[in-house]
Amino acid sequence: MSRVLAAAGADEPSTEAVTRALIEASTRGTDSHGIILFPRYVQALEGGRVNGRPRLRYEQRAPAVGYLDADNGFGHLAGYRAIAHAMEAAAKTGVAAVAVGNSSHYGAAACYSLAAARAGFAAFSFSHSDAVVALHNGLTAFNGTNPIAFAAPVPGEEPLSVDLATSAAAWNRLVVIERRQGRLPPETAIDAAGADAATLEQAAALLPLGGRAFGHKGAALAAMVEVLCSVFCTMQHGFRLLNMAGPDFSTPRRLGHFFMVLDPKVFLPAEDYAARMRAYLDDLRAQPAVPGERVQAPGEPEAREAERRRRDGIPVDAATWSGFEALAERYGVAMPVPISG
Repeated sequence: MSRVLAAAGADEPSTEAVTRALIEASTRGTDSHGIILFPRYVQALEGGRVNGRPRLRYEQRAPAVGYLDADNGFGHLAGYRAIAHAMEAAAKTGVAAVAVGNSSHYGAAACYSLAAARAGFAAFSFSHSDAVVALHNGLTAFNGTNPIAFAAPVPGEEPLSVDLATSAAAWNRLVVIERRQGRLPPETAIDAAGADAATLEQAAALLPLGGRAFGHKGAALAAMVEVLCSVFCTMQHGFRLLNMAGPDFSTPRRLGHFFMVLDPKVFLPAEDYAARMRAYLDDLRAQPAVPGERVQAPGEPEAREAERRRRDGIPVDAATWSGFEALAERYGVAMPVPISG
């Protein structure tokens, strides 16, 4: 991937950030936001939507508040830079926030909260997107999928990690499901009349988190993310953003992201923090489960999948592999050798 991005005009920091985020997502089993997106990112770079050689500009506006202008570069680069600035500030102030403007799609929100958690911080990561999700009781798309991620360090194991769309499911997650199963699950998307859509082609909008009965909760969370990522980041709100799927791949989308980092040591001694996290997780994992299942902490399934995929490799579906082959041929880059299949 890095060789294709470089050949397409991206600089080294951009190629490193995109590759890091996509491999992180796919390794953890978040296939919807992993390498499946790579051809789309290359298309955006080729068309001029994304600046492959951005000059990121950071301004520390207060001891605990910063703003990063991403210069229409890859959102992955902006995300990793912003969370690094937030960690640096939080190490001095205890809590810090960084808003990002003039960015693009940043992939899986958890990539950035996890980066902070692995460095000993707790962190939130937010982003917005173009309108694909209906309001509660609505028939047309208004909100984006507007993800929320949170991660906190757990001594001796992978961080506790939350990463969720404020829609019934992330759009790219439904792309993966439709490829594998041939149709969408019920109460994930609606057609123009408000009935369940069987395919994304039929879908007028996704339903908010909570579905028809409780979608007010997802719509409210989406509004919170929208305020952070459009108002605080001084970007357009999602309803006015260009569609990620095109057809315009020459105009920057100018997305916003918002990050908040907390230093646990400011709140309690490190030994106390470790003991309280361990007590919480031990009690959680000791709870009874329905037959054939197990209760797990947030992020635990992804951590287990990452162990398996580091050993066995990342599965790649035929459509994604075909897209990689086309890019390899176009840019004269050798394809990776598959482990099997």
